[in-house]
Amino acid sequence: MTSPLRSVTPLVFVTGGVVSSLGKGIAAASLAAILEARGLRVTMMKLDPYINVDPGTMSPFQHGEVYVTDDGAETDLDLGHYERFVNVRLSGKNSITTGKIYESVIRKERRGDYLGATVQVIPHITDAIKRAIDEATQGYDVALVEIGGTVGDIESLPFLEAIRQIRTDRGAEKAVFMHLTLVPYIAAAGELKTKPTQHSVKELRSIGIQPDVLLCRSEQPLPDGERRKIASFTNVPERAVISAIDLDNIHKIPMWLHAQGLDQLVVDRLQLGDRAAEHADLSDWVDVVDAAEHPIDEVVIAVVGKYVDHKDAYKSVGEALKHGGIRQRTRVTLKWVESQDLERHGAEQALEGVHGVLVPGGFGDRGFEGKVLAARHARERGIPYFGICYGMQAAVVDVARHLAGLEGANSTENDRRTPHPVIGLITEWRTRSGEVERRSEDDDLGGTMRLGLQEARIKPGTRAHALYGRDVVGERHRHRYEFNNRYRPQLEDAGLVISAKSMDDLLVEMIELPDHPWFIACQAHPEFLSTPRQGHPLFVGFVRAARERRAGGKLLKEAQA
Repeated sequence: MTSPLRSVTPLVFVTGGVVSSLGKGIAAASLAAILEARGLRVTMMKLDPYINVDPGTMSPFQHGEVYVTDDGAETDLDLGHYERFVNVRLSGKNSITTGKIYESVIRKERRGDYLGATVQVIPHITDAIKRAIDEATQGYDVALVEIGGTVGDIESLPFLEAIRQIRTDRGAEKAVFMHLTLVPYIAAAGELKTKPTQHSVKELRSIGIQPDVLLCRSEQPLPDGERRKIASFTNVPERAVISAIDLDNIHKIPMWLHAQGLDQLVVDRLQLGDRAAEHADLSDWVDVVDAAEHPIDEVVIAVVGKYVDHKDAYKSVGEALKHGGIRQRTRVTLKWVESQDLERHGAEQALEGVHGVLVPGGFGDRGFEGKVLAARHARERGIPYFGICYGMQAAVVDVARHLAGLEGANSTENDRRTPHPVIGLITEWRTRSGEVERRSEDDDLGGTMRLGLQEARIKPGTRAHALYGRDVVGERHRHRYEFNNRYRPQLEDAGLVISAKSMDDLLVEMIELPDHPWFIACQAHPEFLSTPRQGHPLFVGFVRAARERRAGGKLLKEAQA
């Protein structure tokens, strides 16, 4: 009979120390990419210690982007890194928060599932964490599980205790601890300092976790002396002390870590040699880096948003634009423009010299008129325009006001008394599975969203159809308000083309202007399905249009990508 442990997915737990924002997500995703390149079936997971059930109602200024999965889960932006680096589609199971865990445990306690027992952090909370990990990772050759926060934070202790228990229960061949820490360079002394790493590992060991691998983040490669010193003080083998230096391109990280043998360490520790290929095929990543470092063209794209002071608020948008450039060896320079600045100073100066304008998603009336101005400026001057979610709604409002003559047209999100509500709260729609969902103004914010992967039918003969090359596409959504169907005839008479609609024909998914060099907007968030190795048709097309604008309408001869 097969041992129960044989069916348990081997796990790599990734923790961080000293300071936050060291790049655990990118490091974990890079290791996952190498393991995948060795033929292993890989998945990833994020455990976040905050008490929010999910980041859906958190301010982008605090938390950055809310990433959305196919099943409609609102998750941490690190899941975006995971999907961009690994060929896996994740779900809500791959993003767990303290809030989710406590909510599930309290719900069980209220039902009486614990038979009157005193509900405690150990074992009830830690057991719930372990179950969540197993549910998200079963069926894969290996899974990487990132624990958010920094070792020493009180809120992450239940997660750390849970992974300690997993290692104790299953053994070293089923669980590896990888700790990312900081080795700062002190300019005045002219040397790297290992003491923060020593203290971070000491903190980790005090709660019963001995790291197997250290990723040492630093500005420059670790000298052999510092590597030996860290190994000696932390009880980690010298070959498992990995230098994680600052790189100018995050897509180089898989090659950098592979060159130091990180993937082989994991394969050996988890006894994956019978499943893993002997060598990692990183040719896709070599091609991505080569295209980025040897461009044949360059464009400047303005991103007109409400949260540009926090670049992580538009992380996937920025990455997708760069992916669109990589697919055609074009360097994409992003110009971040605060939409309220356009309201104060107009669009002319802020958008001067750009080759394309992208208006991303957002919520609320602050800065919305600036987005409308950006859409109008791009429309009137023939600048390629790409509107995403709120960016589509801004474009519809512009067309309604200035082409269809609907004075005062607006979204009811911003003006409930608008005489022409061309964007409104749709109260009922049909999901991909055929079920009817309903919402109202009184629902919780998260409950009023249209979330997750939704299919749309593309209209033949449109630019959208030419870009996708398909009649039906699926894109991820995250929004509350929709195009108001009452205004379809008037806006179409004004020149607007509805290029995609929901499968039941009730919801407008994409619009475009055929007499414009490139003016497309969509209700969905296509940035969530863009990867550096494949790109996304809309972003590739948008960047190409920006190149044509820069070249005066005629592209220079391209090298074979």
